[in-house]
Amino acid sequence: MTGPVEERPGTGAPSEGAQTEGAQIEGAQIEGTPSEGTPSERAQAEGGGQRRSGLRNPDKAVRGLGAGTLALEALVLLLAIQPIRVVGGDLSGAAIAAIVALAVACVALAGQMKRAWAWHAGTVLQGLLLLSGLLHWSLFALGVMFALVWAYALHVRRVILG
Repeated sequence: MTGPVEERPGTGAPSEGAQTEGAQIEGAQIEGTPSEGTPSERAQAEGGGQRRSGLRNPDKAVRGLGAGTLALEALVLLLAIQPIRVVGGDLSGAAIAAIVALAVACVALAGQMKRAWAWHAGTVLQGLLLLSGLLHWSLFALGVMFALVWAYALHVRRVILG
């Protein structure tokens, strides 16, 4: 079956002659056909102005992806301070300051994802995390991982928004 199915009254089971969406019965259209809904919904149903992703609000979904990625990065950076100090040793005050500053920048950018420049700033932030690898090798490793995650987020944004 390829579409919604009419149910038999009182049984909840599909009827044998079930019609798919957009079909007509004796000149009357079934619910969910292009003649119903807002003009933009009718245009999308008729093939004009079709959304690439099928999401109700692709802009909001992409903003959520970017904000979630940056929030996760901030959390990982802050939680990484102690293990880096214990395992890697040699974590200077400058490295800790860089980690905290990058985490704060991640949180600030996560709140600004509505703005187009925030995506570019997020890319710069990944570069700064890679550069902080000069302070400690583990920051470079985190930078590589989050740069790859950010590159994937940018790819998903391009695919969804076109």
